[in-house]
Amino acid sequence: MPAYDGHMALNITGAVNPELLDLPWSTPLETWPDDTLAALPRGISRHVVRFVRFNGRVLAVKETVGPIAHREFDMLKELGRMGAPCVTPFAVVDGRVDADGNELAAALVTEHLQFSLPYRALFSQALRSDTLDRLTDALAVLLVRLHLLGFYWGDVSLSNALFRRDAEAFSAYLVDAETGDLHTHLTPGQRAYDIDLARTNIIGEMFDLQAAEELDDAVDPLELGDRIEERYKELWSTLTGKETFKDNIRYHVAERVKALNELGFDVAELDMTQTGDGRELSIRPKVVDAGHHSRRLLRLTGLDVQENQARRLLNDLDEFRAVFSPDEDESFVAHEWLARVFEPTVRAVPREFRRKLEPAQVFHEVLDHRWFLAEKRSDVTMPEAVASYVKNVLPNRPDEQAVLGQAIGAEGDAETGTETRAIQAWQLPRSSPRITTGTIDTGTSTEKR
Repeated sequence: MPAYDGHMALNITGAVNPELLDLPWSTPLETWPDDTLAALPRGISRHVVRFVRFNGRVLAVKETVGPIAHREFDMLKELGRMGAPCVTPFAVVDGRVDADGNELAAALVTEHLQFSLPYRALFSQALRSDTLDRLTDALAVLLVRLHLLGFYWGDVSLSNALFRRDAEAFSAYLVDAETGDLHTHLTPGQRAYDIDLARTNIIGEMFDLQAAEELDDAVDPLELGDRIEERYKELWSTLTGKETFKDNIRYHVAERVKALNELGFDVAELDMTQTGDGRELSIRPKVVDAGHHSRRLLRLTGLDVQENQARRLLNDLDEFRAVFSPDEDESFVAHEWLARVFEPTVRAVPREFRRKLEPAQVFHEVLDHRWFLAEKRSDVTMPEAVASYVKNVLPNRPDEQAVLGQAIGAEGDAETGTETRAIQAWQLPRSSPRITTGTIDTGTSTEKR
């Protein structure tokens, strides 16, 4: 299959990488050779989409119309700058022609989101009702976050998002911004139209799964469609709703902020309005930013993980501090916890199982497994929980890294090229202090079991 032959008026916008020219742009994407592609599960798309191995990473290539590709590229860049959960644009390639001089579609190239999957690939068997509920909830959170930024999606569906495991829940990411548009603020009508589209599309997706016998019999497509509308309205009201109080104003303000923090949002500003007679005060969150727990964990430990994973890790960190160093500064204790608990735990996973899950998710599941073991014996240590989890649970988990875009099909060490410290924890040197109780001894080549 020929690569760029020097005769096409090929135009690459975005990535400054001449090796992009080595890809076979003079052939239609659907005919690209297997040795170029990464065998990742694809969601449903109106366009031809392929995953491509490129310099130890995986890129998603979508064929579309040139102006639309450039517009979506710019939109994804702007959303990323604003902190929206979305894929990262890499390049736009247009001016493509085949060997006979026939024009080919332009291509939008994005970075594949590590440790993410389309919803239909999350399970090899029928999607269960509780799983779909969590996916729908994640999509509702994504839609609210985008609407708070002023982004009108225009094509909300499970198929147009990617999902990452986030402790016991999922986090959703925008993967298709082709129909989207940015505004200073969205009108109620724009938000309502997005919600209605979400409901309609999800119901349609569930009926498709039902027809293919891939949907659990307990799932009602209409109820699932209603669920995203209910969850969206509930969350939007909590984040933006106006409340009026007559007394104990400071307490109510603090409680409102605390409630929003528990949902994973920080409140940068509050709009407070006092009545003319001074008897009542109305408050409304003015600027709400997602990622409260993940930002706190990143500040304390350098671990960059999902919001619910961060919440779980922070709970364990706070318990560690209460038991071992209640009077110490939390930043100091955080580094102690990182060295004595988190790092030894994730390093205890044998190399052959490190393709299963990202480290933060493994740590969360070990904590769950320890709780399960503690039902039978209350003094279960973390090393014992890790050993039991690795022996009895982890081998049965699907090999997720094989479909999550990390050095897919590449030879050599597949642990390179990761993007967060949480993922790099697999590679950390064995230099943590030797601990004999409740943590893992990392001073030698064998861990305390």
